[in-house]
Amino acid sequence: MQAQVYSTEGNLPAGKAGKAGVIELPEGIFGLPWNGDLVKQVVDSLMSSKRKNIAHAKTRGEVRGGGRKPWQQKGTGRARHGSTRSPIWVGGGVAHGPRNDKNYDRTVSKKMRIKALHTLLSKKHKDGEIIFLDSLSLPEAKTKMAISTLKTLPFEVMKKRKNALAIALADKNRETERAFKNIGNVQVLEARNLDPLTLLQYKYLVLENPDKAIKVLPNIKHD
Repeated sequence: MQAQVYSTEGNLPAGKAGKAGVIELPEGIFGLPWNGDLVKQVVDSLMSSKRKNIAHAKTRGEVRGGGRKPWQQKGTGRARHGSTRSPIWVGGGVAHGPRNDKNYDRTVSKKMRIKALHTLLSKKHKDGEIIFLDSLSLPEAKTKMAISTLKTLPFEVMKKRKNALAIALADKNRETERAFKNIGNVQVLEARNLDPLTLLQYKYLVLENPDKAIKVLPNIKHD
């Protein structure tokens, strides 16, 4: 399985990134069949791990007051009550309300997470949503230069806000991160930190220095 490697060096017209050669792609990362059930299970697990428990309702034991019996047990003709903080009273506790001590985590194995990542990479490659760049080094960390670089790519990233782009670098590069920081629909990260959530959030993916980037991607031996 081969793919075209592009270059953004020089003054290139819009959408006309130069060709810098080809790269041999591993079948175990870019040639897997689609498995929607696996991807959903892994994504649900990652999303649940990010969930923050904010909503919290007090039970009758946590609401202040209510220690005194409102009236005697018998002889009043009214229903018996032991506390004004019962859930059936106004100002009382809440029965079965949301609690901030609930654990929403869903665990999946490391092998499942990595296989879901490879499945999404394979889907994006098949759909033509991945571009391989030989390098992505800007003379200066300026947004103007970053935008001009994006315009040379075959993707129409700058035409629509929904055409979000993730740039995966082989190594950490603070200057490149700074240059793209002010572009709202672009995220720069290291290739080793790619995860299924990022691939679903961003439509397009740029792999910089693919020979090295592919080697640092999380990997397993597929069955």
